[in-house]
Amino acid sequence: MSATVNFGAPVFFGLHHFYVEIPANSHEAISIYEDYGFDGDETKRETTECRVILARELWTKIKDDARRDFNARLKAKKQTTGSWYTGKIKLDRFLGRELCVLAWAAEYAAPAECSIICQKWLALRPEERWWFYAKTAAEARLAEHTQRGWRKALYCALSDGSNIQLAQKKQPKHKKNSNEEGQTFNLLDFIEN
Repeated sequence: MSATVNFGAPVFFGLHHFYVEIPANSHEAISIYEDYGFDGDETKRETTECRVILARELWTKIKDDARRDFNARLKAKKQTTGSWYTGKIKLDRFLGRELCVLAWAAEYAAPAECSIICQKWLALRPEERWWFYAKTAAEARLAEHTQRGWRKALYCALSDGSNIQLAQKKQPKHKKNSNEEGQTFNLLDFIEN
């Protein structure tokens, strides 16, 4: 068993992990970052990218479900469990990906929708969450990419769909052929004797 801190993050400096920054002010948004570390080469510069900035009200609605899910899986692996507190909380890189999927789905949700989003997120297997992360991060991985493809799709997929604003397409008008006006045809009319 390797040494971990918080939600399964490696203790050693410079390894790939995620972290959540929770400000002391209870009205400020939280931020989720991916820290690539040094990838085994300390001469490289450490790379960190902000994945999502989430309103505190929404964070409050989703954090407990994420904590319970992550801690149950960490206990099964006989690792120490984590909790959310003010400051910087580290996560294993796979758990961080899963948390991003949940946060991306909730970033435009109404607070009342968060319980549905959490239920649907909890119903996904970890591998499915990782797949959603990979698809989303490929085109909309940064915090400012909120209006791009898969970021919107996650909300649609994990919410109940009641607040999705899609305009109904207008039905095209069909032109009538001159043969169609007032004439009816019988199948027997087309059979040759």
